[in-house]
Amino acid sequence: VQLQASGGGLVQTGGSLRLSCAASGRTFRDWDMGWFRQASGKEREFVAAMRYSGGTRVYADSVKGRFTISRDNTKNIVYLDMNSLKPDDTAVYYCAATPRTAYSTLALLSSYDYWGQGTLVTVSS
Repeated sequence: VQLQASGGGLVQTGGSLRLSCAASGRTFRDWDMGWFRQASGKEREFVAAMRYSGGTRVYADSVKGRFTISRDNTKNIVYLDMNSLKPDDTAVYYCAATPRTAYSTLALLSSYDYWGQGTLVTVSS
């Protein structure tokens, strides 16, 4: 399984970006997908996750109402739409995948078996 994240860049405060994560493998529709981020000098943290069926989405409190996770199972892509960006959102963003897992563990780094290489998002003030 390979994950390729893209879409990062430099944006001003209040701006928007869409991150994409392209996944290889024919069983993409059976994977729960997540986005995590890691700011310089900080630990990697949960951002958003989506169940394989698309029916359940989970967000970190810090991004609720601003970020939206979605997926296209026909294209094997998961997206993260980021709006009203703040300087605190500056980080390397990683997508991750795991076979179907429990709802209660969607936000845990340890739940995910596969990770993309990360894409840098920089929000200027």
